[in-house]
Amino acid sequence: CRLLLAALTCISIVQSQEPTFRGGVEKVRVDVLVTLNGNPVTTLTPGDFEILDNGVRQRIDEDVAFEDVPLNLVMAVDASSSVTGNRADLLRGACHQVLNQLKAGDQAGLVVFGDAVIVRSRITDIASVKAAVDRPFPPGQTALVDASQASILLADSEPGRALILVFSDGLEVSSYLAASDVVETVKRSDAIVYGVVLRGMTRPRFLGDLAEASGGELFEIASPADIAPTFQRVLREFRHRYVLTYTPTGIARSGWHTLKVGVKRQGTTVKARPGYFRH
Repeated sequence: CRLLLAALTCISIVQSQEPTFRGGVEKVRVDVLVTLNGNPVTTLTPGDFEILDNGVRQRIDEDVAFEDVPLNLVMAVDASSSVTGNRADLLRGACHQVLNQLKAGDQAGLVVFGDAVIVRSRITDIASVKAAVDRPFPPGQTALVDASQASILLADSEPGRALILVFSDGLEVSSYLAASDVVETVKRSDAIVYGVVLRGMTRPRFLGDLAEASGGELFEIASPADIAPTFQRVLREFRHRYVLTYTPTGIARSGWHTLKVGVKRQGTTVKARPGYFRH
């Protein structure tokens, strides 16, 4: 029954999905974070960036934006049997705090996972997602891989910039999907994945791979009390990512495209997705 429910959920999400890199869509969008000594650099212009698509330099559009671009936040939270009592309260509080920091025009969605993966709220208004956060969590073990797949599909179901924020305090134990297949899914998505895990567990390779493939990051925290400040850090960082667009020229239309994004300013660190698929 759980497999059938998950399949039906994914099918219904996919039906409204609007992939970015399909035939007829020429623009490629790249979210880029630039930091200097750990702090975001916010004064760059398109002329400060360089993008190589399959090794070919591309002409970046003149408009570059960050922070004021509306976003779709999808929170995927581990609601397994280990997340109870004070830990569950801290997790709910962290979700509410990050939702309170969203702006006019932003939307959110919620996926919770134990044994089952449940889309508690599709991409919608903040008040509705807050109500979904407060509902009881499902019991069971940790279907992290399946939940990540559902979150990517949910994030892609509405147009706009998508941030997926995944919290888990345990290892993957009960998913049906292969981790490698979900990493391939995120390569075909515009969504950026940030993972938050409790230190002390074995480092979750899957979540690290997922974050890297999307241009995001994996944070390890010392205690549940660190969930809220880490969620807020992720949102602040995402707000300062530049949104660059270009029309691919001089390269093959379809297949995997390797991206290299550079900045003409010494000492900076650049974070962006390593590539994308185009059909």
